Amino acid sequence: MRPFLFLGTRAEDDVAQQEYDAVLAGSGLHPDELVRVRLEAAPLGWVELDDWSGIILGGGPFNVSDPDEAKSGVQHRVEAELGDLALRVVENDFPFLGACYGIGVVGTLAGGIVDRTYGEPIGALPVRLSADGAEDPLFGILPEVFAAYLGHKEAVARLPENAVLLASTDTCPVHAFRIGRNVYATQFHPELDAAALGDRVDAYSAHGYYEPHERESLKAAAREAMVTEPVRLLARFVELHARS
Repeated sequence: MRPFLFLGTRAEDDVAQQEYDAVLAGSGLHPDELVRVRLEAAPLGWVELDDWSGIILGGGPFNVSDPDEAKSGVQHRVEAELGDLALRVVENDFPFLGACYGIGVVGTLAGGIVDRTYGEPIGALPVRLSADGAEDPLFGILPEVFAAYLGHKEAVARLPENAVLLASTDTCPVHAFRIGRNVYATQFHPELDAAALGDRVDAYSAHGYYEPHERESLKAAAREAMVTEPVRLLARFVELHARS
């Protein structure tokens, strides 16, 4: 099998490792089948799509809607690299699954708008599939309504041209969409469990996702939530796209 490529952007070693381990576990892949590149650490370089079965992009603290002057040199580089890759991925309808940051990367293509209109606080919320989502080869394995962990400052305010809406929450109209047959982006985090969400609450305490007094209550609420379904997307993505 050709390996899958995992792209990460988290600068915190422990959180970056936890994210990668969670994607490994959820996808059922071994480390040699899911090759990780940490974009925050070094330039991506050329990605030869034919070398891979598919690409999975993790989340992170970067937001495409951040003011340009507030973005670091690393963030500008990562955005440019992922923007170029996303154009090639869409042009070739190459298997791609971007979680959270994937919304910013793919959601800004072809007239799409990503801004701060539909941000949601850290926690678990019910996500509802659209009619197209229920019929989708990837998302169709999920129940019509399922709980998912999330927490984001930005979201899609207008879908890219020809994108297909797959899922929403009451407070964020676009929680997942597809372009073509094989390019997916989700606003929620398929890989997260309660322990990992708690660790991210701690790791990103200074990033403006919540008020300091909310830290322990957010972690407690995550532990009480019943989030079981989203992780199934990872194994299904591999099932659909693994190739020799």
